[in-house]
Amino acid sequence: MALASILTPLENVMKAILDFFHGTVGLPWAWSIVAVTVVVRIALVPLTVRQIHSMQSLQVHAPEMKAIQQKYKGDRQRLNEELMKFYRENHINPAASCLPLLAQFPVFIALYLTLKHFSHHINGSWLHVVPDISAKGTAHWSGYVLLAIYAGSQISSTYFMATTMDKTQRNIMMVLPLLFITVVSRFPVGLILYWMTTNLWTVGQGLITRRLVPKPNPKGAVAAPAGPKRSSRTPPRESDNGAAPEPAPAKPKSAPKPRRVKRNKGSSRR
Repeated sequence: MALASILTPLENVMKAILDFFHGTVGLPWAWSIVAVTVVVRIALVPLTVRQIHSMQSLQVHAPEMKAIQQKYKGDRQRLNEELMKFYRENHINPAASCLPLLAQFPVFIALYLTLKHFSHHINGSWLHVVPDISAKGTAHWSGYVLLAIYAGSQISSTYFMATTMDKTQRNIMMVLPLLFITVVSRFPVGLILYWMTTNLWTVGQGLITRRLVPKPNPKGAVAAPAGPKRSSRTPPRESDNGAAPEPAPAKPKSAPKPRRVKRNKGSSRR
């Protein structure tokens, strides 16, 4: 009862939003789900920006964190303490990469309950290909097409968002969508459409991010400007303690070569 009392308001809010896009704006039910997805993704842009910055920071400081893990690999408690200290000193929030996913979870639950309890009300088609968005993914051949698009978009979105993982973890994350297809196929087509739109948004976001967002400079280092070129007449620069550095030993001068006098041939005949 307690869980139902928490989820019922979410379900009512989702139904009201879908009714707004369908009844007021005039969109079909399937495109109303797409519109809800776009609105959710726009609302999550600040969290997404934090996620991108956090992933870039983790990528930049990955060698230092690996060194800490190697140093304290025998002491789990000390390792966690040093990593948390490193995160604070470098302003890294490892949980920031999970914030957009956690924020979308209530939307996912609300949409699932709405499609389940109001399937008689929200039962339109999509692009004249999907006959019923409230039916299961395996109820029509078009559902398998959406599942294939979902798997491809999920792999592509994982490619852009899992840049900080090592090769093994990244390969696992890219294979998992293929294993989840058997689970996802049991959900309504409208929910698969929501997932697919979210993944396509993530792919476009990743492409834009790679072009527009600059990569962070490691440790905030700034390249030092090149100093003026020194010539032989430039006085030596003083060292940090105020004393002039010792002059370099002078190269020994080689003995001058004897000059060869060219005699005139005419004078020798005289």
